[in-house]
Amino acid sequence: MSARVTGALIAAAFLASAAPAWAEGTIRIAEQYGIGYLPLHVIRDQKLIEKHGKELGLDIQVEWAKFGGGATVNDALLSGSVDVAAAGVGPTLTIWDRTKGGAEVKGIASLGSLPSFLVTNNEKVKTLKDFTKADKIALPSVGVSVQARTLQIAVEKEFGVGNHKALDDITVSLAHPDAVAALTSGSTEITAHFATPPFQYQELQNPKIHRVLSSYDVLGGPATGNIAYATTKFRQDNPKTYKAFFDALKEATDWINGHKEEAVDTYIRVEKSKLDRAFLIEMVKSPDFQFKIAPERTQVFADFLARTGAIKNKPASWKDYFFDDVQTAEGS
Repeated sequence: MSARVTGALIAAAFLASAAPAWAEGTIRIAEQYGIGYLPLHVIRDQKLIEKHGKELGLDIQVEWAKFGGGATVNDALLSGSVDVAAAGVGPTLTIWDRTKGGAEVKGIASLGSLPSFLVTNNEKVKTLKDFTKADKIALPSVGVSVQARTLQIAVEKEFGVGNHKALDDITVSLAHPDAVAALTSGSTEITAHFATPPFQYQELQNPKIHRVLSSYDVLGGPATGNIAYATTKFRQDNPKTYKAFFDALKEATDWINGHKEEAVDTYIRVEKSKLDRAFLIEMVKSPDFQFKIAPERTQVFADFLARTGAIKNKPASWKDYFFDDVQTAEGS
């Protein structure tokens, strides 16, 4: 069964069993595919939420669900099927805007700054202007995911202000593992993939695939890829559970930075990855990989989404869409 189908079945099961947020002492966490979620893998593997819960005098039950895109993650959070969501900057800002004055969803912390590459197996495509209607670009969620929004920012720079949706009609939603399979096979309609680590590096091992651009080029440097976020109600109603998650995330982030090879072993174990260990270690040790809880360059997305009408509320700064737990850190 494909990762996309499996994710869809899990999502359907969660949405069908939607219920009000559970009492203090239970947390349900939604994640996605990729090494950008490594802090969550470490939290799960080392049972850090349970550990910090016990320090607060609470036995916490932790449940995990995996989804193929940010749009489905947001649906699960709003339905009450999960308590903490993890997705890209695009879905985070979308749900923050959508729930402002209501559920009030905000970011808990960044999961780190990692680059995303747009790669293709079409040898004729060197720049964005080389794509044609015959091409299909796979990304997690059309129009919502961080890759979709980064592509729009890049397209606007290439085609001019007001033309940010010029390539939207050739994008398709596909979970990263399925996109890798489609692109590397060369036998499907998919000719490009706006990926996330490790998938983009896996694809680039194929000599028929090359990079078109990096998110860091588009955004002006390292930028937050994924964010953990939750509703204000969950944070208020479950202060110990929320604190245990936040403290676990901080500990996991610090541990990764001091134990990168062991962190790769965690990724392989939790994700049951078949990728070469040395390949993954080289990737995680790259200076492009920065695991940190402070957000970075998220305001670039916020300003773009507000200017183009994708969100109605323009935040004055990143602190508007993050809870104050992380606001002592230097962010952007």
